[in-house]
Amino acid sequence: MVLYILRHALAEEAAAGGDELRHLTEVGRQRMQKAVEGMRAIGIEFDTILTSPIARAAETAEIVAAAYETRPTPRVLGELATGVAPADAVAALAPFGRDDSVLIVGHEPQLSALISILLTGEPDGMHLRLRKGGCVALELPAKNIERGAAEMLWMMTQRQLRKLRK
Repeated sequence: MVLYILRHALAEEAAAGGDELRHLTEVGRQRMQKAVEGMRAIGIEFDTILTSPIARAAETAEIVAAAYETRPTPRVLGELATGVAPADAVAALAPFGRDDSVLIVGHEPQLSALISILLTGEPDGMHLRLRKGGCVALELPAKNIERGAAEMLWMMTQRQLRKLRK
């Protein structure tokens, strides 16, 4: 299976009511729509889209889903929210190992630690920082979303994804 890990697009700096209510900016929306066109241009498809319940991630997931005619509806996975331990997020992904391709949309620093766990077995086994709108593709053995089982296929910034558009 292929697991695509996408950080939410550019969001507002601060929102009344707290971090969880921050929405995407208009620039963030436009850039993400173009990045999704790049993802489609290279043939990326998803059986499942999972998102953090936080507004900016859920909005990013909706932009992705809307770009696909046979769109899977994004499903909220609470363990992708900020403040949740990356190991808990990995465990919550296990039931989705039966799918051929899964997209998750979330936040830093959780996503980078999740990637590290899947590649090395440890949350600090490698250091990376996924930029806003950036995406990583990991290959995992079928039905085996677990520590150290992944192989990185690629990592791209949102800008690189936008350049792939046809």
